[in-house]
Amino acid sequence: MRILVVASYSPSLINFREQLLRSLVSKSHQVWAAAPFPSEQLWVESKLSEIGVVPLSWNLARQALNPLLDIQSFAQLVFFYLRFRPELVLAYTVKPVIYSGLLCRTCTLLRPRSRFRFLALITGLGYAFTDGQRTTKRRFLHKVLSRLFKIALSASDVVAFQNPDDQAEFEHMSLVPNSAKLIRVWGSGVDLTLFPHRQLPKRPVFLMLSRLLADKGVREYVNAARIIKKQFPFSVFRLAGMLDPNPAAISREELEEWIAEGVIEYLGDLHSVQTALAACRFYVLPSYREGTPRSVLEAMATGRPILTTDAPGCRETVIDGVNGFLVPPRDSEALANAMLRLIEQPESETQRMAQASLELARERFDVHKVNAQLLEAMGA
Repeated sequence: MRILVVASYSPSLINFREQLLRSLVSKSHQVWAAAPFPSEQLWVESKLSEIGVVPLSWNLARQALNPLLDIQSFAQLVFFYLRFRPELVLAYTVKPVIYSGLLCRTCTLLRPRSRFRFLALITGLGYAFTDGQRTTKRRFLHKVLSRLFKIALSASDVVAFQNPDDQAEFEHMSLVPNSAKLIRVWGSGVDLTLFPHRQLPKRPVFLMLSRLLADKGVREYVNAARIIKKQFPFSVFRLAGMLDPNPAAISREELEEWIAEGVIEYLGDLHSVQTALAACRFYVLPSYREGTPRSVLEAMATGRPILTTDAPGCRETVIDGVNGFLVPPRDSEALANAMLRLIEQPESETQRMAQASLELARERFDVHKVNAQLLEAMGA
């Protein structure tokens, strides 16, 4: 088949989809990958070419709300379709799913025989669908995106969800057509060979890997760190991730205040996270909502007890009390109490949780098992 993969962030094609792309190429499919390729991400183009995937530079503003830019992005996607005539399109994240769905719907209406198969992978719903302070802007975006999802997915053949909460919300809002096949996959999966098991360090080092957004629970993590450091000043709280143009972004000034205060160690935007994971004892992600958080899967694969929220996408990664703890979102005190439990529990209990994380990663989240589901759904 001729297959077009559409993404909004080019490194995700390697970090999250490399094994899937390799599988498609190994089966003799022609594969193109459309994504933005800014100068600092040109290494992705080289890697894709090495795999056998043709990179297509797509002018997409992931977070911008500019109708003119959106029309230009859609027009370029139409150009890719007319030039390469894909028989199947796989799109993931919000804008690629919506644009690809609109393209598929247009083909269905104008030239039914030229229609391609469309697989929409819902990897998380982001800012507009996250509960909390529903500002006027967030409510407006929720309404607009819900309508666009409904139109875009009306032409879908398969809609894959990464957690049951997203699927339930889409079904409740009637955003998916009865004709589409619905499947559930365990996130993007994790390559266990790239994230091998590592022994736990003795020092209580906590780590959070995330884009620096309020909705990821970054402020709750910092507030909980303040609480714990008063009782255990030797504890370490590390944070890694990039500043983001998202409306819920943490500002550079706020980040620099935390660093100056000494409450966190900021590791920057890491290209490779294995070293940081190996150096931590506990992994934390207090997010308000996820698809299925890839960073948690990587921490599980390395054998780390997990502390995350009882929120969509996050709760699927932890069996409370088995491989870590679940806490309510937006609750710094509850987060700190759970951190305290991890610090004070016996070594044997921490080791048991670490082993449980590893076993869960192997049984449920192995990337090859996840990709097998997607390949079957694609007919590839």
